[in-house]
Amino acid sequence: MSGQIKKMIDRIIEERARGNAILINTTRTKLTLKGINPDQFGTASPDNPEVIAKLQKLAQELNVKF
Repeated sequence: MSGQIKKMIDRIIEERARGNAILINTTRTKLTLKGINPDQFGTASPDNPEVIAKLQKLAQELNVKF
């Protein structure tokens, strides 16, 4: 199922920022610093198990549930 990474990134940003533009940018920066560039992934991007594992760990740190 392609696009799972994009959905996870969007969910993390949505839950963390709740519409606050500053928190959206901060969360995107945090993802980039963790090695995940949100701009690289789209709905047609293939799912990479390593990236999914990183996102799951980050979501757990940020108290975001999928």
